[in-house]
Amino acid sequence: MRPQDPYIGREILNGQFKILKKIGTGGMGAVYKAMQPDMNRMVAVKILHAKLKNRKDLVSRFRREARAMSHLTHPNTVKVMMYGELEDGELYIVMEFLEGKNLNQVVRREGPLELERAVSVLMQVCGALEEAHQLGIVHRDLKPENIFLTNSGGLTDFAKVLDFGLAKVTERELRPGSIMLTQEGMVFGTPEFMSPEQAQGLTLDRRSDIYSLAVILYEALTGKLPFDARSSMEYIQLHVARPPIPLDKRLPDKTFPAGLSDVLARALAKEPDDRHPTAAAFAEALRPYAPRGFVVDIPQPPPESSAPPHSTGPESAPGVSSRRMHGDSEAPTVPKRSIELLDTLEDPIEIPTGSNVSSRTLVAVAVVSLLLGIIATVAAVKLKLFG
Repeated sequence: MRPQDPYIGREILNGQFKILKKIGTGGMGAVYKAMQPDMNRMVAVKILHAKLKNRKDLVSRFRREARAMSHLTHPNTVKVMMYGELEDGELYIVMEFLEGKNLNQVVRREGPLELERAVSVLMQVCGALEEAHQLGIVHRDLKPENIFLTNSGGLTDFAKVLDFGLAKVTERELRPGSIMLTQEGMVFGTPEFMSPEQAQGLTLDRRSDIYSLAVILYEALTGKLPFDARSSMEYIQLHVARPPIPLDKRLPDKTFPAGLSDVLARALAKEPDDRHPTAAAFAEALRPYAPRGFVVDIPQPPPESSAPPHSTGPESAPGVSSRRMHGDSEAPTVPKRSIELLDTLEDPIEIPTGSNVSSRTLVAVAVVSLLLGIIATVAAVKLKLFG
């Protein structure tokens, strides 16, 4: 039998919360369902693994997630109520407790979503990201597992964006003493949903998130990804070097409204300058395909929105996190994911399973990223010399 989790049944923060059970775990920490008696409500409490609290880089990531999320107030972003250190020095984040399923689970269980349903979910996510981007926060690990669907105020399919653990915030958003992690050439995130620039370890801005959102919508509509690949390395290569399969050609027996394929094709452009410039612009491009009368909270861009997008340099991270699949492994609508390379993030509500990768695999990721950069550079030189 496994030893009893020391936090279960424990009261923390001078009795403000009583931890009831573990509901999630991952490489960074564990997530618990807890009762807040004074408010008569349930919350989710994320606690950094005790063995990691001496790792300054990981502690900085954990604090950064809390810092980033505490600044976000959009209704479609999971709410952070408080964060800090427990009595014994463990780091924690208290978040709202959600009940429902993530988008990946919904698509696997029900198959491709109807157009209006998928678009309404993605437009809500655009609203949450628009707020984050205006604050200089880029999510950098958007995937269906990080879009949670719950009920709110009688509304179904109310989207909540989760897991800003790989989010990058500007230096002014960090607490004094936080570590800025800026190692060139590191690849991190989830290969199936990486933008081309992320796959190469290049500088990222909000348009990288827009690319990932387009991949998510593509899969929600078709049950398939815009590339056919058999491994994480192949996904990375295809994002960088190959055009996606057009939406209209992905399912021979299914048709989509005129113009939708072009909207997705623009969001999936290899060059960030060729994509929709903001999440708000992407949402506006999707509006014709939303349910009639559908209203979503899209923050208005500030007057200085014409300035260059907030950008973030490459950042070292423990590694690449692959998709985690839940439910029936034989579900025909979604292709089987590549192996999990490293469990760097956890779903705050669902229980993920993952395994650590050998250093050999991580080295392979870095080598592939470096080779792709070299190939691109050589090609550019040849074009300049002979074009």
